[in-house]
Amino acid sequence: MKPISTSKSTRRDFLANGGKVIAASAVLPSILPGLYAAEDNTIRVALVGCGGRGSGAANQALSSETGPQKLYAMADVFEDRLASSHKNLTDQFGDQVDVPADRRFVGFDAYKKAIDCLRPGDVMIQATHSAFRATHVEYALEKGVNVFMEKSFAPDSGGTHRILKIAETAKAKNLKVGVGLMCRHSYSRNALIDKIRQGALGQVNMIRACRMDGGVHMGPFGGNENELLWQLRRPYGFFWVSSGQFIEWMIHQIDECCWIKDAWPISAHGLGGIMPGSNDAGQNFHIYSIEYTFADGARAIVNGRAMPKCYGDFATFVHGSKCAAQFSGDVHAPTVHIYKDQRCANDNIDWKPERERMSPYQVEWDELLSAIRNDKPYNEAERAAYTNFASILGRAAVHMGRIVTWDEVTKSEFKFVDNPGALNADSPAPVKADAQGKYPVPVPGVWSEV
Repeated sequence: MKPISTSKSTRRDFLANGGKVIAASAVLPSILPGLYAAEDNTIRVALVGCGGRGSGAANQALSSETGPQKLYAMADVFEDRLASSHKNLTDQFGDQVDVPADRRFVGFDAYKKAIDCLRPGDVMIQATHSAFRATHVEYALEKGVNVFMEKSFAPDSGGTHRILKIAETAKAKNLKVGVGLMCRHSYSRNALIDKIRQGALGQVNMIRACRMDGGVHMGPFGGNENELLWQLRRPYGFFWVSSGQFIEWMIHQIDECCWIKDAWPISAHGLGGIMPGSNDAGQNFHIYSIEYTFADGARAIVNGRAMPKCYGDFATFVHGSKCAAQFSGDVHAPTVHIYKDQRCANDNIDWKPERERMSPYQVEWDELLSAIRNDKPYNEAERAAYTNFASILGRAAVHMGRIVTWDEVTKSEFKFVDNPGALNADSPAPVKADAQGKYPVPVPGVWSEV
C-alpha cells in the first residue's frame, strides 16, 4: 500500500515459561554462504531490550535454520532484566549464546556499546520501548547493521516521521529491516487475502476488530525513587514511553484492517472512557472504540477494552457484499475462514485455508535472515510507519474527542518528548505524577496530540 492523502504463544510468553518456547523450523531454499559479506558465515545478533518481546525475538533468531547465527551482545537499562534473559537464552541455546560479561551492557547508552560489537551485515534486535526505537535504529544503520524492530514504532507523529526516514536510509544503504507485525507473515491470513483480492467476499464494506481483556492497570507513584526509571518499568501506562496500552495492544488489529483494505484510512473518530471507580494511576483510557473511514466509504470498527471481570474477545472479522470471513482469532491465532453469508458461526463455514505451516513469529525471522544472507531486498519500515500513523490516528480521535484526518496525523510533528534518545538516569521524568501519585489522563475537547 502507498500512502494516501485527504499458536497462542507470543514473545511475552518467553520469559514466563523460562525460555522454553520452541519455534517451528523453517524449510527454506539452500543458503549460499558466500553471499554473506562478513568474514565468516555466522550472523551475529545484538539484543537491545531484554524483556519478553526482545528475548522472544532472540529465541526465533537463534531457532532459525537459515543459520548459523549466534547472540553476541546484549543491552538493557535494567541489569536484572538482562541477567534473566541471558540465563534463559543460555539454558535453551547453549553455545549459540556467546555473550560474556564484557559484552553485556547496562544503561541508557548500552545500545551503542552492543551495536559496536557487531560487524557490518550483522543484525540488531531493537525491542526496547517505542520512545527509543528511532534513536537506536538510526545508530545501527549508521554502523551498517541490519535491524529487526519491535512494535509499536514511535509514540507520536514526530517520531513516526523518523521511522519513514529510517526506511529511506536502509534502502539507500541496502540494509534489511524487519518489523514485529508478524501476522503479515501468516500463511493462513495471506491465503484469505488472496481470496479477498480475487473477489470471494465481494466489495469489503466493513471490518470489525477487537481486543477486550483485563488489560494493564498501574498503581500510583510513591515518590521515593527515580521517577523516570519507575516509568520505564511500567511502560504501558505512559504515552511517551510506549505509545500507551491501546496502540501497544491494538496495532496488530489496525494493521490487519489496513491490509484487508489495501489502503490507509482517511479519517477516524471514536469514543473512550475510564472504568468507574478505577484506581489506575496511568494515562490510558480503559475503553477505546474507533471508527475508521476509507476512501471508498468502507468502515473499520476497532474496539479495545481493558477491564477485568467482563466479556473477553480477541478477533478480526471482514464483511463483504457477498459474505463475511474471520481473519484472525484469539491472541493472534490463525483462525481464518470464509462464511456462507454474513452469519459468523462455526456451522456456517464455507472455506478454510490449509493449516498454518509454521508460526508467523518464526517465519518473519527466517525471511529476514534469508534476505540478509542472500542479499535480497527486505525493508518493512515504511509499512510499519504508516501502520503507526493509522494507530495514532485512532488514538488521537478518541483522546481529542473529534474527527481526525489522515492528513493531519501524517503532517503533524507533535512529540510527547522532544528528544527521548537524550534521556539518562539523571533526567527528570517527562511526565510528572500529581500529589496522589497519578498521571494526567486525556480530556477530550481539551487534549491535543497532533
